[in-house]
Amino acid sequence: MKKSVDNAIAASIGQLPQARQSHVVVTEGDRSLPVLIENAGAAARFAWEEFIYGKIRNPHTRAAYERAIRRFLVHCEALNKELPTVSPRDVGSYLDEQDYAPATKKLHLSAIRHFFDTLVTRHVIMLNPAHSVRGERLQVVEGKTPEITIAQARKLVQSLDTNHVVGLRDRAIITIMIYTAARVGAVAALRRGDFYDLGDQHCLRFSEKGGKSREIPVRHDLQKFVGDYLSAGGTEYADKSKPLFRTTVRKTKKLTQNPMTAGDMARMVKRRMKDAGLPSRLSPHSFRVTTITDLLSQGVPLEDVQNLAGHADPRTTRLYDRRKRKVTRNIVERISV
Repeated sequence: MKKSVDNAIAASIGQLPQARQSHVVVTEGDRSLPVLIENAGAAARFAWEEFIYGKIRNPHTRAAYERAIRRFLVHCEALNKELPTVSPRDVGSYLDEQDYAPATKKLHLSAIRHFFDTLVTRHVIMLNPAHSVRGERLQVVEGKTPEITIAQARKLVQSLDTNHVVGLRDRAIITIMIYTAARVGAVAALRRGDFYDLGDQHCLRFSEKGGKSREIPVRHDLQKFVGDYLSAGGTEYADKSKPLFRTTVRKTKKLTQNPMTAGDMARMVKRRMKDAGLPSRLSPHSFRVTTITDLLSQGVPLEDVQNLAGHADPRTTRLYDRRKRKVTRNIVERISV
């Protein structure tokens, strides 16, 4: 059953051969509409495009919400439902059938609820069937991202071969994530003009989630690491619109004009960690956890750490705090059995 649903979803977004898409109506740009949306008329089609392409600006959120809504609509199609006849029971039973983690189920419910709100606004349906459906209780006390210890982070940085531009580049990337708590996506988006001198100090300007732009001062050792990379790569005076961190031509250790993506940086960090003998479960986001925990452990006010991390809510910053985990381990070690 799950395989057939997956195939139906794949067909609805144009990923199956044409012979298996005969029941799907394709719209402009070879983008297909879910069958229930197409059958519901022009207002439903407008609501679909308004919600997916108009209201959601973040591409990752858009992809996740579209996937969730398409899956639910395929489920309703299998039940011979039309949009006006979808009920809270259909939404609840759909969520019960899914073998997802609670957080993923909450995401699916949020996507369905917001989409049906748009259908109500556009007078496609009268009531939102997801409005009264409750999600599973989920209380996140601590994030799941594994922490890299201070010793491990130092070992990683010291293990890098900085006798060539690639090593200098990778050291600059890793230390930026450590000393600014920036997300790997924000580091990948840096342009040459985002590293600049204010006269008394250098700064980095990050473009982050939610359209935020943040300026973070650069400490002296990080300034040197970035400067060494720029000097070795001959990009000290490059155009400000050019990428700060560039890919290389295979193993030639020569920089290209192409920017490193967040995926490129994540794979680089994984390779470097493996070479340094560090646990494979660590990731670029582990640096963010370590930096936040370290500053809180030193007594830096939560508000200041929150500003560095770029969190809108201090509760999000607390999810990165691993101090409680250390206390728990200490208690566990004292068990006498």
